[in-house]
Amino acid sequence: GGSHALGRVGEEEGDLSPSPLFTLGSGPHPGTTSLPRQLVQDENVRGVITMNEEYETRFLCHSSQEWKRLGVEQLRLSTVDMTGIPTLDHLQKGVQFALKYQSLGQCVYVHCKAGRSRSATMVAAYLIQVHRWSPEEAVRAIAKIRSYIHIRPGQLDVLKEFHKQVTAGAAKDGTFDTSKT
Repeated sequence: GGSHALGRVGEEEGDLSPSPLFTLGSGPHPGTTSLPRQLVQDENVRGVITMNEEYETRFLCHSSQEWKRLGVEQLRLSTVDMTGIPTLDHLQKGVQFALKYQSLGQCVYVHCKAGRSRSATMVAAYLIQVHRWSPEEAVRAIAKIRSYIHIRPGQLDVLKEFHKQVTAGAAKDGTFDTSKT
């Protein structure tokens, strides 16, 4: 299915820390039944984060059963399409889910309807967690790979909250290297 522009995030040059290859996509769309199989075979995808609301995916072919059949774990974090703002809790859950697969050297497929906004917010949160980047740096890194992403002001706000938590947590653990800021 050429309709799936899949951007792989986390393999930029100069990227020292192992980052999972996040595959960011739109869909799933009816009639593209081979996509899950293709992702599993070609991209080593073992985890899926679905940012759609229930009604958006109800009539689509990639049900959680189908992912399960292929040995892929699905994490559903319903996020309203109109506002598109994931909760802080959802961002934390999604990032932990991705880190689990990263530690196994596997890939995570994050998708919403268009692959522009909700899923990009999740990937930005991951980059903030792993690289201690600012929300703006994370969004810029994704935009380099997927020029059409669109992070809305409310989504940037929740990323700023997430960043605050990450840096506060890191300072507590003594793992935050201030020379990097």
